[in-house]
Amino acid sequence: MTGLSVGRIYAVVLRNLYVMRRSWPRLLELTYWPALQVLIWGFTSRYFMSGGSTLVVAASTLVAAVLLWDVMMRSQLGVSVSCMEELWSRNLGHLFISPLKPIEWLLALMTMSVFRTIIGIAPAILVGWLAYQTSLFDLGLPLVAFFSCLLIMGWALGLLAAALLLRYGLGAETFAWVAPFALAPVSAVYYPVATLPAILQPIALSLPSAYVFEGMRAVLTEHVFRWDLFIRALALDGVYMTIAGAIFLYAFQRARVLGKLVQVGE
Repeated sequence: MTGLSVGRIYAVVLRNLYVMRRSWPRLLELTYWPALQVLIWGFTSRYFMSGGSTLVVAASTLVAAVLLWDVMMRSQLGVSVSCMEELWSRNLGHLFISPLKPIEWLLALMTMSVFRTIIGIAPAILVGWLAYQTSLFDLGLPLVAFFSCLLIMGWALGLLAAALLLRYGLGAETFAWVAPFALAPVSAVYYPVATLPAILQPIALSLPSAYVFEGMRAVLTEHVFRWDLFIRALALDGVYMTIAGAIFLYAFQRARVLGKLVQVGE
């Protein structure tokens, strides 16, 4: 980390914040989908609560699961969309004429991801509290652990998407939008890992998200924080972040060698 400039990282983050502040459609896009998700699944939860005790337990975890899953999605999109903003505006050449280093840009993308995640998820939390008297903060301190694990997983996915964008241009942007949805069925968001077919369970157990949502259900239904699940999720996050960061930096270097930083396109 020697030679990194906090000032350069801050400048890139500030540039992205100015872009967001001057564009209400961008802010709307960040907030409307999480809020809509909470409304839809909140109504579903109310319907479940009119059933037997088993359905009531399921309903109590549903809104929390929706909100936490949006943390991962917003984190991933925070990295990849911030990267696409530079590609759409053909600004990469201008950025790297400056002394900005690739690792500094990477850290700036991750910082923007945090801002985008908070902006996107805050209205959804408010809707859940006002409409259904359900607060994500009911999870207590474990919320910090779950939030962190999903945020890091989102960073790893976002860096992989950014690497593909740098290497193959905007023709690869579809990956940035579909990656979270591809992982959702095996992330045990709305149901336990044991519900999955046996062939899919090893895939689920290789993802940090599965341990996070198993841990969330343990907190809400058994009132116990599963340290073993948290440690496994954190360890997998560390592995995936290391791999994703290395791939991102390699893709950046290849894009620089091939001259794609100033010629990026479809």
